[in-house]
Amino acid sequence: MLRYHGSLVEWNDDRGFGFIQPDQGGARVFVHISAWQPRPQATSRPQVGLRLEFAVGMEGGKPRAQQVTGRPVVRPRASGPQRTAGRVPSGARASGGGGDVAILAFALVWVGTAVVWGVPRWVLPGYAVLSLVTFCAYWQDKRAAQAGHWRTPESTLHALALLGGWPGAIVAQQWLRHKSRKADFRGRFWLTVLGNVVVFVGLQSPAGREWLARWPL
Repeated sequence: MLRYHGSLVEWNDDRGFGFIQPDQGGARVFVHISAWQPRPQATSRPQVGLRLEFAVGMEGGKPRAQQVTGRPVVRPRASGPQRTAGRVPSGARASGGGGDVAILAFALVWVGTAVVWGVPRWVLPGYAVLSLVTFCAYWQDKRAAQAGHWRTPESTLHALALLGGWPGAIVAQQWLRHKSRKADFRGRFWLTVLGNVVVFVGLQSPAGREWLARWPL
């Protein structure tokens, strides 16, 4: 199989794919992280500008890089005392970008809403189940990112948060350190949190319950 040389000109690390511009010119070639030999580790990821050698195959009628070789850039580790492998330091868990404050604020909103209008008993278990499902979705997405497999769409993560799984998403972002730095993702995430809280309060109000009563269960 012919080998080509080129440069990585686009890379989406969250989704694990990008495009190579061959040295001889022509159309860019799609490349997935699973095509690397050997596959990069979580601390060593491809970056734009990386020089690559690769073969080209066809998938779905489109060219796709195969048997890619190149040396991804090793991400520098944060300075400071070494920590026990496998454990997330308590400081990192506590730094949740407002996540802890959001959960505490929602708890106060919940109590206030329950005192004024009451909250059905099934709502709390519903939030707990959705939070667990959302946490698992984040965990699966991080595993897929590390293994170079297909990722969970961000739209799915946002939909789960909007439905009520956002507390689980906050826990996942802190404990798994996943999706905790991407600014555009976090901006949309906080919009889903705000939307869910507004809907929660609105549905507990007399007007909200009157509206719900119009829908047959």
